[in-house]
Amino acid sequence: MLEADLHKKLRDFPLDIDLQVRCGEILILMGENGAGKSTVLNLISGLLAPDSGSIRLNGRDLYRSGTGTGVPAEARRIGYVLQNSAAFPHLSAAGNIAYGMRANHMPKDKIPERVDHWLGAMDIRPLAGVKAGSLSGGQKQRVAIARALAVEPELLMLDEPFTGLDAGSRDSIRELVRTFTTEMKIPCIVVTHQISDSRDIADRACVISRGTIQWTGAPDQVQNGLNGIH
Repeated sequence: MLEADLHKKLRDFPLDIDLQVRCGEILILMGENGAGKSTVLNLISGLLAPDSGSIRLNGRDLYRSGTGTGVPAEARRIGYVLQNSAAFPHLSAAGNIAYGMRANHMPKDKIPERVDHWLGAMDIRPLAGVKAGSLSGGQKQRVAIARALAVEPELLMLDEPFTGLDAGSRDSIRELVRTFTTEMKIPCIVVTHQISDSRDIADRACVISRGTIQWTGAPDQVQNGLNGIH
C-alpha cells in the first residue's frame, strides 16, 4: 500500500494532500490544470522534495520529515510514466525497456530475457529494433509502460497516459494498465482529464483543486466531484 501525506508550498497555493492506494487498486486523480496533480506524482517519485509530511510504500519509509529519511528517486522502486515523455526517441523499443532495468541495476544477464518478456507482454515484439521516435503514439505508450513495469516496481504512476491516442489505442492501453496492475498486485495512480478513464479503469477517483483533495468517491460519480470545484 502507498500512504502519502504531502505538504509543499507552490507558487500560487500550498499543496496539502493525504492519500492511500491499496495494492491492485487504480486511483484516478482529476482536476483543473495547475491543481497540483502532476506535483503529487513528482513528490511521490522523488523528483521533487516535500516541505514536510511522509511517504510510505509497502511499509517502507520513502520520505519522512524530521527524521532525515529521504530515499533517492532511483531507489524507490516506482514505475513512472511522465507526461509527454513516453519513450526515449533515440532508443529502440528494446533499448527503452532495457534502459530502465540498467538504471535500476538489474543484473546484466537477466536483462535480455526480461526485455523479451515485456516486448511479448505488450504485443510489440516485432518493433524491438525500431527507434521509438518512429512509433505511433499507442506503440510509444506500450514501450513506456513496459519500461516502467520491467523494473518490477512496487508502485505504478502514469501522468496523462492516454492523451493524444486514437480510440482503439486508448482502449488497449487502458486494458493493459488494468491487467498488469491486477496481476502484479501493485498500487497505481493515474492522472487524467478524461472522465471516461475514471469510469473505465479506476477503482476510486479523487478530484484535486488548488492543492487539496476536494472529493473522493466511486469512479462513475466523478462528475459530481468535478462539478463541485466550478
